[in-house]
Amino acid sequence: MPASGAVTRNTLRQQIADALRDEVLAGRLQPGEEFTVKQIAEQYGVSATPVREALVDLCAQGLLDSDQHRGFRVHQYSVDDYRAMVEARMLVVDGIFRRHTPAVPLPPATAPRPDLGIGVALVSVRRRGEAAARAARAGDLDILIGYDIRYWRELGRLVSANDHIADFLHRLRVQAWVFSVPYLRSERDMLGWLWSDHVELVDAITRGDAQAAVTVVRQYNAHALEWAGYLEARAR
Repeated sequence: MPASGAVTRNTLRQQIADALRDEVLAGRLQPGEEFTVKQIAEQYGVSATPVREALVDLCAQGLLDSDQHRGFRVHQYSVDDYRAMVEARMLVVDGIFRRHTPAVPLPPATAPRPDLGIGVALVSVRRRGEAAARAARAGDLDILIGYDIRYWRELGRLVSANDHIADFLHRLRVQAWVFSVPYLRSERDMLGWLWSDHVELVDAITRGDAQAAVTVVRQYNAHALEWAGYLEARAR
C-alpha cells in the first residue's frame, strides 16, 4: 500500500508539472505571472503536497522562480539568456553530430516493419519532424511546439546515446520556447521565424551524412541567433 501511494503521488506530481509547463508554453501563464500553491491546488482539485513538489521541479528546470513570501512566478528570460541557450546548444550538438551520425536506411513505407532498432526509431523521429514542419509552415504554434520538443528529445537520445546530454538539451529547448512564445504570438510575420527543416536533418542522419547534418544544425542555430538579434534591435 505505501508503495502504491508513493507511485500515485509521484505520477500526480508529474502530471501537474507537465500541465503547468504546457500552460507556460501556450502563453496562458505569462513571464512574471505569480501564483501560489493554494491557487494551483484549487485549480486542479488536488492536495497541496504534489502541487508544491511539481512547482519545485519546475523551478529546478528554470521555468519558475520561487519567492518565500509571494509563492511562485513564471521565469522571465532575457534576449541574452536566449542567446546563451542557443550558444550552449551549438557547442553540444555540433560535437554530437560530428561524432555520432548513424547510417541506417529507413524501411520502405509499404514494407513490414522489422525490428531495425535505430532505423525504426528514425522512422518515428521523421514522422514527428514531418508534423512539426507542417505546423511551422502553417504557423500553428501550439502544434509546432509539442512536436518540435518531442522531435528534438527523441533525436537527442537517439544520436547522443547519452541520457544526461539529451536531458540537458531538452531542458534548453523548453526554456528557449518559453522565451520565444510571447514574442512569436505578438509577431505579425511569425512564419518567417519558424524553423521547418526537421525532415532534412533526419534524412541527413539516415544517410549517415555527418557533414550535411552539421550544416542543417548550424543553419538552425544561425536562424535562432538571427531571431535574438531581431528582438534586440526591435527593443531599441
